[in-house]
Amino acid sequence: MTGDSITLKAMRFHTRVGLLPHEQDHPQPLELDLTVWASLRRAGESDSPQRFLDYRDLYSLVADTVGASHHRLLEGLCGKIAERALALEAVERVRVAARKPHAPISGPLDYVEVVLERRRGDG
Repeated sequence: MTGDSITLKAMRFHTRVGLLPHEQDHPQPLELDLTVWASLRRAGESDSPQRFLDYRDLYSLVADTVGASHHRLLEGLCGKIAERALALEAVERVRVAARKPHAPISGPLDYVEVVLERRRGDG
């Protein structure tokens, strides 16, 4: 799929995420990317501000979804963000990536990453 896209890269939050007891009680760092593909421009309207998604609104959408509540799975959090982004009128497709740098794995690891892509109308 081609089209115009906007990406917010490496948004950083501290939240409770994971299945283990300590993950449910203690916030940990989480890094998120959000890319939206949207119908942003028409011929002759490239500079029209009402035809663009506001980056601040996209950031707030992610921050509000992450919030202060506990997220059992990265996949679930990514799904909620994707659902909220697809509810925006101009958004046709979304990609959400979540990175957890302190995943409870006994070995060298930079981070665990979950990537989710959805299109408007996907069930």
